[in-house]
Amino acid sequence: MSSLSQVTEVAPGYRAGHTLPLRVEAVRQLRRRRTLVMGLVLALLPVVLVVAFAIGGAPEGRENRVTLMTTATASGANLAATALFVSAAFLLVVPVALFCGDTVASEASWSSLRYLLAAPVPRARLLVSKLTVALVFSAAAMVLLPLVALAVGTVAYGWGPLRMPTGGELPVGDALVRLALVVLYIFLSQLVTAALAFWLSTVTDAPLGAVGGAVGLTIVGNVLDAVTALGSWRDFLPAHWQFAWADALQPHMEWGGMVKGVSVSVAYALVLVAFAFRGFGRKDVVS
Repeated sequence: MSSLSQVTEVAPGYRAGHTLPLRVEAVRQLRRRRTLVMGLVLALLPVVLVVAFAIGGAPEGRENRVTLMTTATASGANLAATALFVSAAFLLVVPVALFCGDTVASEASWSSLRYLLAAPVPRARLLVSKLTVALVFSAAAMVLLPLVALAVGTVAYGWGPLRMPTGGELPVGDALVRLALVVLYIFLSQLVTAALAFWLSTVTDAPLGAVGGAVGLTIVGNVLDAVTALGSWRDFLPAHWQFAWADALQPHMEWGGMVKGVSVSVAYALVLVAFAFRGFGRKDVVS
């Protein structure tokens, strides 16, 4: 008779699906200092932008070109779009890598992972709970930034339509829908970073290694995307599509780039998450 069957017999009330509830894991993560620090950094970015524009004057584009940056002070919606523009390539990568890379590795570094599994929490259940909470916190970080920027920008520049770099304006209602779509796209495009950090978290006992590895490889992807000699090979890099959401801020939305970007990100993410579950299921946990 297997050890699991023995455990079930001596503990008839045991249900694998009730171990490590999402609520418990979410509260644990919410109370951690790095969660609060990350939220504070994201909330302060729009304030920093407003102060910078107040000190340096209205932003100007190169060669008199109109960009998201040059329209930042047009309205609260414009400041929200600008905040996403300046943070999408790196700043928003950090909370995703942090929340997903600190999942399993942090338990190992605290020497509490083996006790969780001995509770017993099934390994698949452990990974599902931690990944779900990490993705929820990552999504919350991406929603927090534009919400704060919209509020701060409205106070500083007024509530008005979204002025588009290509000309024309979007009514406030349409602008909010477009911004929501942008946030959704950024989140989906960051799934590859989330999955990479999560996989690294299952193969190392050092949280910093998992987080730093995910951020580092994301930077490498950005560097490779800048190498034009790679030609069409860059289409397979998630970084190549990181600003495809700009097509949502056009008078007539273009879906092609965003569909390709989401497809590439989700494909990589599924493979990496499969690696994480397969590897962790066979791993000899001693920490």
